[in-house]
Amino acid sequence: MRTLVFAAMLAIAPVALRATVLVPIEFRELVNAAPIIVHGEVVDVHSDWSTGRRAVETFLTLHVDEYFKGDLGSEITVRVPGGRLGRYRTIMVGAPVFATGDEVVLFLNTGAPSYPSIVGLSQGAFRVVMMPRTSTRIVSPSAVMSIPGGDAQPVVRGDVTRRPIGIDQFRTLVRQVIAEGAK
Repeated sequence: MRTLVFAAMLAIAPVALRATVLVPIEFRELVNAAPIIVHGEVVDVHSDWSTGRRAVETFLTLHVDEYFKGDLGSEITVRVPGGRLGRYRTIMVGAPVFATGDEVVLFLNTGAPSYPSIVGLSQGAFRVVMMPRTSTRIVSPSAVMSIPGGDAQPVVRGDVTRRPIGIDQFRTLVRQVIAEGAK
């Protein structure tokens, strides 16, 4: 009887043990890995079936303000795994969620012949928000982001040294990393 139960557990285990592993990516690697880096506003978010109707994917249309690297035109559509379509929902751990009106900086894979996708899932999506008191637009750092010139640091909840930076400083930082990579 034990052998039968053990054999049944082994037969089920490969299905039950699937997981998503998100490997942290250093900021320099992120900049160098992404052929397209775009800053813009999300103007549309909708979900649709993936090929074969096995999962739901989200498609966001971005009105481009500027490209830090590459160029795909003034408006692009990006595919993000996961989403909700009617009563069906696919959840992809680590995939960012967007809403119309979000201002973002995205690090993209070109995805030809398909839609571009975000490098490193949520690690390649940076939110740009307005500071309420100063009206300064800031970029929130990724949980695993380390600034060039500094060492990667462990993520500590409430760490006062992790601060958002202004969009102009972020743009300069990205362009500095691109220039260093071209040397």
